[in-house]
Amino acid sequence: MSVRFTVDGRVRSRHALLGGMRRSLVIAAFVGAAGAHAITAPTEPVTAPTPVVLAPTSEVQAAPPRVSPAPASATIAPTNEVRLAPAGNTIAPARVSLAPASVSLAPASISLAPAGVSPAPASVSVAPASVTLAPARVSLAPSSISLAPTGFTFAPTREVQLAPAAQAAAPPAFDAARAWAHLQKQVSFGPRPSGSAALKQCRDYIIAELKKAGLEAREQAFVAKTPAGDVPMINLVATIPGRRAERVILASHYDTKRSPAFKFVGASDAASSTAALLEIGRVLKAARQNEFTIELLFLDGEEAVNWEWRDPDNTYGSRYYVDAARKSGTLAGIKALVLLDMIGDRDLLIRRDASSTPWLVDIVWDAAGRTGHRGTFSNEITAIEDDHMHFVNAGVPSVDIIDLDYPQWHTAQDDLQHVSEKSLKIVGDVVLAALPDIEKRLSR
Repeated sequence: MSVRFTVDGRVRSRHALLGGMRRSLVIAAFVGAAGAHAITAPTEPVTAPTPVVLAPTSEVQAAPPRVSPAPASATIAPTNEVRLAPAGNTIAPARVSLAPASVSLAPASISLAPAGVSPAPASVSVAPASVTLAPARVSLAPSSISLAPTGFTFAPTREVQLAPAAQAAAPPAFDAARAWAHLQKQVSFGPRPSGSAALKQCRDYIIAELKKAGLEAREQAFVAKTPAGDVPMINLVATIPGRRAERVILASHYDTKRSPAFKFVGASDAASSTAALLEIGRVLKAARQNEFTIELLFLDGEEAVNWEWRDPDNTYGSRYYVDAARKSGTLAGIKALVLLDMIGDRDLLIRRDASSTPWLVDIVWDAAGRTGHRGTFSNEITAIEDDHMHFVNAGVPSVDIIDLDYPQWHTAQDDLQHVSEKSLKIVGDVVLAALPDIEKRLSR
């Protein structure tokens, strides 16, 4: 690809003017459970006042099955100490007390005798038929008297479990190692110009990888009229359904430059962007509910057939795609295009493209800042001719994410030694971070 300039009345390519080094024009720029509290009864015994009367009241109720009333011959034992409840009785916490109006007991350590126990004075007796123990209704008159916990089993009235706090879903994660493997595989096919057997191998690989991710690829085949004659070309389209039918397209071209003079394997141009797009597609399919339908678009024929970049000898695949969408009446359903191209440079620097849609550029650059990549996404402005231009001219908001400031562009040195897994990760993270904001803007 190159940008054209006019010098001394003659049309010259960016490649010719800058020795193939660049084609960009820089313009400027984050319970507690209630427990039963046991209070130990006073240990020093206190003599009870005489007489001690256990008066039945209407508030006393029948004991539960395991508590038996004292027999008629029961007398008050000659002692000032009364022990409370035989072992094994269970009293519910916070509900056991002696009734203040009907039962008076000295403020000593008080308990109930296990069988038939009555107070010391012989003149005082208790009518067993009329007096029963009702654990749920008995209370102590003196407010300072408590039941010692020894020998009691306190059963909780109910069990409460606290549900763990809901955790937010983890954000989609771009796997740089996967993307790097995709890049390496493409390079292993060698030069991949349109119509070549190597490009078919690459296309078959893309289709297979999409299938692994649960995505079916559709081929959009056409014949391009080129300076070298008719060349068969094939775009690949994979769709990830969203809540809405309108589409956001994520795109990359997957062909390489024809180079009769040297072996051009296109590690950055365009194995890098194709690799990143495959990984982005996997993440969006597996880990995210998309608001809009996402379309992964792998474009054929971006590169010129001739060495020089001259219209219309370039961007064959994107031109055909837009024309077909216009004819089928589906163009209006395309709400945005995010184009990736040449993103593998070890010294990655991406400038704002003057031809891209400003609000879409702003969203991507803001996402770069949030993800810690502000230094990679520069505010300097460049003018790029690329696949996005056919979408721009058709009224589709578009952004081109490209590093054309790459000394190895269209040379034999555009190889694995001059590209970086880290660069793929940067762009993948930024695109995934930007997508929710793109959808939000389009939903207005």
